[in-house]
Amino acid sequence: MKLRIKEILEQKGKTKSWLYIQLGLSYQNFNKIINNQTSAIKFENLQAICDILECTPNDLFEEYYQK
Repeated sequence: MKLRIKEILEQKGKTKSWLYIQLGLSYQNFNKIINNQTSAIKFENLQAICDILECTPNDLFEEYYQK
C-alpha cells in the first residue's frame, strides 16, 4: 500500500507545509508519512489527515506492486 497524500494535496491546491502546520506532528514523523517511508500510521493521525484533506481512508491509499 502507498499513501497518496502528495497527489491529494496537489488536487486541492495545498502544500506539504500547509498540511504539516495543520497536523502538528514532528517534522520527522510527518516527512516519513508524506514520503511513504513508514510501515505504520496511527489511527489518530490517519483520521486527522482525512479530516484536514476532507477525504476518506480509501482516498488516501493506493495499492501498488513492487517488482
